[in-house]
Amino acid sequence: MRNTVLITGFEPFAGASLNPSELLIHELNQLSFPNLELVTAVLPVEYELATQQLLVLIDKHEPAVVISLGQAEGRATISIERIAINFADARIADNSGNQLINQEIRSGGQPGYFSTLPVAELVQLLEDAGISAKQSLSAGSFVCNYIFYQMQSHLNNSNTQSGFIHLPLVEKQQDQFPDQPTMPLTEMVKGIELIVKHLANII
Repeated sequence: MRNTVLITGFEPFAGASLNPSELLIHELNQLSFPNLELVTAVLPVEYELATQQLLVLIDKHEPAVVISLGQAEGRATISIERIAINFADARIADNSGNQLINQEIRSGGQPGYFSTLPVAELVQLLEDAGISAKQSLSAGSFVCNYIFYQMQSHLNNSNTQSGFIHLPLVEKQQDQFPDQPTMPLTEMVKGIELIVKHLANII
């Protein structure tokens, strides 16, 4: 296993013009991470294709850390998820038109998997840096939770640390999501940069 960190974001979905996780990926690619190989990707908001692309990246790069990022409108803080659940139930279809309702992600699979990131430690790290963050017990039941569950299942019993982080909306999305909280992109970038560097130092 190499000193590699894999970070993924998502493309826009449900008619939105952008996704903060995609913007953050582009910003991370402009930063320098000494003694670390940073691999990034923007995944499609499609259950099966996103899963396939993520697992291929994991198997190809054999990262020490995998962090998947996604958008969570309605949340005001960076939310570090604790649990991926074996359940898909969405009010909207993914970008391929596939809508999963009230079904298991893996038939007969384990009910859930915990993140193997040090969640509480990372929340404290961000709070100490003046960045709003919290632990979250639900990654929802749409594509974010779907790939989170598939990733944790795939990496179960491995030495790779992996988990999911939800990001608030950015200011540019206020017209599409009126009255929803936002966070400056610069603050999100700083937070994820801190997390990456922290995890790289403890690998």
